[in-house]
Amino acid sequence: MHSVSEKAAQNLLRIREKRPLIHSITNFVTINFTANTLLAMGAAPVMAHAGSEVEEMAGIADALVLNIGTLSEDRIGSMIRAGKKYNDCGKPVIFDPVGAGATAYRTYSARKILREVQIHLVRGNATEILSLEKAAADSKGVDAAHTVEAAMETAGRVAEKFHTTVAVTGPVDMITDGSRRIRILNGHPLMGRVTGAGCAATAAAGAFAAVDPDPFDAAAAALCFFGLAGEVAGQKASGPGSFAVEFLDALYNLSPEDLKNRSRVEVS
Repeated sequence: MHSVSEKAAQNLLRIREKRPLIHSITNFVTINFTANTLLAMGAAPVMAHAGSEVEEMAGIADALVLNIGTLSEDRIGSMIRAGKKYNDCGKPVIFDPVGAGATAYRTYSARKILREVQIHLVRGNATEILSLEKAAADSKGVDAAHTVEAAMETAGRVAEKFHTTVAVTGPVDMITDGSRRIRILNGHPLMGRVTGAGCAATAAAGAFAAVDPDPFDAAAAALCFFGLAGEVAGQKASGPGSFAVEFLDALYNLSPEDLKNRSRVEVS
């Protein structure tokens, strides 16, 4: 049986060998950073949201990432159409409920996607994950108003209800599929000072899910890799601007051996 870090290293190697194509219907604010993240780590991005082509993309791409950061009725419709088609094709669908809990429409849309599409992996901050079960009245939009620990019971119930894996990210990341639970300790405080870090983490999870059929293992590998890149970038950066540049370089330069030796994981 391979350890989490060994499996993560194997998955990173597969990404760089296979170069999976990740289809994102994502946040306009962070679309460039998300695409650059996928390119830097060794995957390939395609950003297509028009309802007339999203189903066709399912025959081309290896995984679908849905992100409601800049949502609208048309985009939600495209997400659901795409998600169902990827389900039919047996390809993974990853969901980022950005800002869920901040408004009734945003929370409703997140829950609607979960009801209508079989989601393999949900990645969000604590407040967003809490809102998938109940409204979080003190949400601050995309910034978490709750701790990761506070969201874990809810994450487990959401995972069981929707037959999915849930990753709650913050200073320490936690992943559960309702039965298994793990903590990822890699990361750096400057990751929270760069717009799009969370969206990019979800996209990275899509790349790992494209090469690993177990969403739990894919999430663990993605967050170890993402957090370790943050640590490397934080050692060189003098602030958020230089951090963003160093971060992309770290994603590009980290090796499977680095990931194997430097991932910090606690299984609970």
